[in-house]
Amino acid sequence: MKPEVLQLAAELSARGEPFVLATVVWRRAPSSGKEGATALITPDRKVRGWLGGACAEPTVVREALRALEEGTPRLLFLGSPEELEGHARDGVVTVPIACQSEGALEVYVEPVLPQPQIVAIGRSPAAIALASLASGLGWRSVLMEDDREIGDEIDDRSYIVVATQGHFDEDALERALATPAAYVGLVASRKRAEAVLGYLRDRGVADEALARVHAPAGLDLGHVATDEIAVAILAEIVQMRGAGTLESGLVAQTPARHEEIDPVCAMTVDVADARYRTVHDGRTYYFCSAGCLESFESDPARYVTVAP
Repeated sequence: MKPEVLQLAAELSARGEPFVLATVVWRRAPSSGKEGATALITPDRKVRGWLGGACAEPTVVREALRALEEGTPRLLFLGSPEELEGHARDGVVTVPIACQSEGALEVYVEPVLPQPQIVAIGRSPAAIALASLASGLGWRSVLMEDDREIGDEIDDRSYIVVATQGHFDEDALERALATPAAYVGLVASRKRAEAVLGYLRDRGVADEALARVHAPAGLDLGHVATDEIAVAILAEIVQMRGAGTLESGLVAQTPARHEEIDPVCAMTVDVADARYRTVHDGRTYYFCSAGCLESFESDPARYVTVAP
């Protein structure tokens, strides 16, 4: 993998942006893709790196976006229609390549989705321990000493935990509820939590919003040290994720695609990126390559009659 692809992957991960890594794991000449070649593909279809020629790359991009939407990796086999059956097996997506090239590729496509983000608010031992433990899980972790630091970085993959130990619970909780965070928790005793929620209700915060608050935050682990409360909170969040109640935002959304079939080779063509096109009898046809366009224009009737 080229250093610039690695660097971009690290930058996107740090910003919590989704992407796909596509790696050529096998090739048959004369394919221009090489074993070990890796490209990074973003939801806007931009490709950094090199995978292969004009037929292979658009196909990999299309499957990469599907992998991103579904959140699951896959192995692609790109080859002639005649050899697809021989490569069909569990976990393999076979894609016909019917252009002039006689090469073939296997490409492993791996979506990289943003990790959850823990936002711990406060200077308490619980807040510090929570931020540290979340980092150990590979999650994005932010420790805020002041609730006024809450900004646009909060999204529906964020889990906010207010752990000021009474210093400014009310203000921090109200700010947290104004965000789209998937989880909002308050570290407090049950009596203290009821008082905070009652105060916010009197200030006009809607009951629907207050119902989002997990208070006291975390699973009941009995009497634990203050910093060990972080373990209980993470356990509750992991439990909720396992039950599927915190899935919002964990699968990337990609822009809608308009695809057409190349009438010459039957390849799928992304209309937004189609370089080769022509109009025949009032209809626009899209092509994967200049060769397919030339073949169509030399005898349109041959292909229009069999076009899907």
